[in-house]
Amino acid sequence: MTSLPGDSDHSSGSAREPEPLVCARCGTRAEAPQPTWACSVENGTRYYFCDRCSRESLRAIEGRLDSAWW
Repeated sequence: MTSLPGDSDHSSGSAREPEPLVCARCGTRAEAPQPTWACSVENGTRYYFCDRCSRESLRAIEGRLDSAWW
């Protein structure tokens, strides 16, 4: 297996702190990855949505489906 230079766990640089996740819709912040959050990649940019906003979006999508889907 090959690694890129500086891509090692033992690199000499200081460890970067992970950036907190911020919901793209309501601005809620989370310090660690949240399993209930949704991630969307749009035009190469990642957007994260909290569980509340994800649920509201999903319900809005489901509300537009024809009754044949139910």
